[in-house]
Amino acid sequence: MTPAEELVQLSRELGREDRQLAILGEGNTSHDLGDGTFLVKASGTSLGTLTPDGLSRVSHEKVDTLLANESVTEQEIEDGLVACLADPACKKPSVETFLHSLCLREPGVKWTGHTHTTSVLAILASKHGAQPFHRHVCPDAIVVCGRHVLTIPYINPGLDLARAVRDGLAKFRAQHGKPPKVILMENHGPVALGSSSKEVLNIMLMLDKWARVLLGAFATGGPNFLAEEDAAKIDGRLDEAYRRKMIEAKA
Repeated sequence: MTPAEELVQLSRELGREDRQLAILGEGNTSHDLGDGTFLVKASGTSLGTLTPDGLSRVSHEKVDTLLANESVTEQEIEDGLVACLADPACKKPSVETFLHSLCLREPGVKWTGHTHTTSVLAILASKHGAQPFHRHVCPDAIVVCGRHVLTIPYINPGLDLARAVRDGLAKFRAQHGKPPKVILMENHGPVALGSSSKEVLNIMLMLDKWARVLLGAFATGGPNFLAEEDAAKIDGRLDEAYRRKMIEAKA
């Protein structure tokens, strides 16, 4: 399977209507090609029906040039998205291209997926925001999604959001010594960062379950969060590390 075909497969899995992760033109996916370029879902396409011609190949270097410009107009951003293409025959890439470029250059990250998962967004759009995800309610979410998540307050999609994510990723790495597996953008949705397309899908599916468990817990008196020391033990246990590798090996 080619990288483009695998990215299309991941996109369609994330865009399945029965999963309620994304509908219509919501969400986007990407894959780093290892040559200074990456594939990302084109603007206006749908995850659930994506085909290879709905992918754009983009230059990381050209993205960096636009990110470095602190004063750009909306029209310049629109023109800049097209200018970022490594292959001019491709369609205009998603407005989240800048965010994907930054995530794909985090250590160990080769694939990313961004959705508007109904269950997750129900919490992120509430008065609780991302706070309920700062502690865990079940062990498997720690194994698959990581013990800590990166939270970003609502910022309009595009360059401003990408810059906030860039700063958030740097702080997260400095604090935890590695990138997050999950970014939660309040009033917007989650981003999954993985070493494989299967890991991205696993993260999104587990995050959806985590959110649904939280919603059920809030409806029945409130979550009974795991103690921090218990969460730390789960994160560091040898058997859980083995299980994590086995899950990822099925990619």
